[in-house]
Amino acid sequence: MDEAAGIANTYTRRMAEFVAGVGEAEVPAEVLARLKLLILDSLGCALYAGDLPWSRILLGVLEGLDATRACTVWGTGRRLSAPHAALMNGTLVQGFELDDVHRGGVLHVGAVTLPAVLSVAELRPGMTGRAFLRACLAGYEIGPRVGLCMGPEHIGQGWHSGATVGVFAAAAGAAAALRLNADQCAHALGMAATQSAGLMAAQYGAMAKRMHAGRAAQSGLYAALLAEAGFTGIADPFESEYGGFCTTFSRSNDRFDREELVRGLGARFETMGVALKFYACVGSNHTTLDALKAIRRRHPFRAEEVEKIIVSASRVTVDHAGWKYRPEGLTSAQLNLAYCVAVLLLEGDVFVAQFKEAMLADPDRLALAARVAVIEDPEITACGRSFRHMVRVAVLLRDGTRLEETVEAPRGSEESFASKAEVVEKFRKLAGPRVGEAQMERIIGCVMEAERLPSAAEIARALAV
Repeated sequence: MDEAAGIANTYTRRMAEFVAGVGEAEVPAEVLARLKLLILDSLGCALYAGDLPWSRILLGVLEGLDATRACTVWGTGRRLSAPHAALMNGTLVQGFELDDVHRGGVLHVGAVTLPAVLSVAELRPGMTGRAFLRACLAGYEIGPRVGLCMGPEHIGQGWHSGATVGVFAAAAGAAAALRLNADQCAHALGMAATQSAGLMAAQYGAMAKRMHAGRAAQSGLYAALLAEAGFTGIADPFESEYGGFCTTFSRSNDRFDREELVRGLGARFETMGVALKFYACVGSNHTTLDALKAIRRRHPFRAEEVEKIIVSASRVTVDHAGWKYRPEGLTSAQLNLAYCVAVLLLEGDVFVAQFKEAMLADPDRLALAARVAVIEDPEITACGRSFRHMVRVAVLLRDGTRLEETVEAPRGSEESFASKAEVVEKFRKLAGPRVGEAQMERIIGCVMEAERLPSAAEIARALAV
């Protein structure tokens, strides 16, 4: 008997059965509608990143290594092998801190799921648009649940969850796209687990941080393709006490909750918990930026009037974004809360135009960032993962005025999700510099009417420049 079949009713098995059956499962119309908006947003992020320095370097290296031309590199006229295209496209989606995030699961879901699924779509041209959406749904449901299982301590411990957790979203999406059975899906998840890797130290300026999602997408694709061929993975990656994912990637057993892996699976859709970004920086910073905008609307003030800004936040936000800013690269700038606060107050926005290499050590930005203090509020930390981005912001002006604002969740979050018009507008802003109007319309049409496509490979073709 297949080893995976012998672990009936375990967490891994139940997840595998969901992935194997997602093609025929009942899915509410609003979930599929939300999924399409999330997909469009990720593709816009990828198109914008196509000509960034780290994207050019990675593509150049991969083209020098790879003579296979099976799959599209989005936003370019280039093609690579399926695994290298997944690596490249995942890196593009995460290329400028603009992509989605599941706050509770601490995961950028589109960046790891879509590259793997679309690689399969190009390898297997018979996949319909409906099957593509269902495969994506598998990744958007499984990935965040692994993140919820591990909790915020996982990233606090120093693991980059987009990479360590993201591999499961990619494997689930690719396995569903390949229409693997439950045994094969279990093996795919087991192979994903043993490829999991990613360190948060990459946030301090390294280009490597941009590549984490791409590596997760690539590893998930490998896992599914190997499982299809009969290659076996760890049969019980989440249950194993020695060397299992949960026990190895957490300091102690009371810091993870395996029930989160399957809680509500198939009935409660985590896809609805994926938020969008309207600032080009790490998601932990967005509530503070929203708070400052709200304060300024009530009481306009100039940057030079600021004596001090105090951001009270969760322990995870302090660790993730509250460190002292050092001008070590764009990655560092986009992940640092104090720097992003300075950018907002000086320029009025924190989007792509505000992040330029020449401005990373700008004296005005550095001086203002130095007046920002990010401190832990134990009460916010105690609220748990659902409130990990909550902040209380106090602005102290030189004339003695004190202005305060509390924000629990940022604009674009599940509590205040963006409209279709807002998502399309963001897509146009990001894709416009890279593709023409006709091509943008084609991409939007392919995604928003995906269930009508006879071949999901049409989406990939639309993304080729």
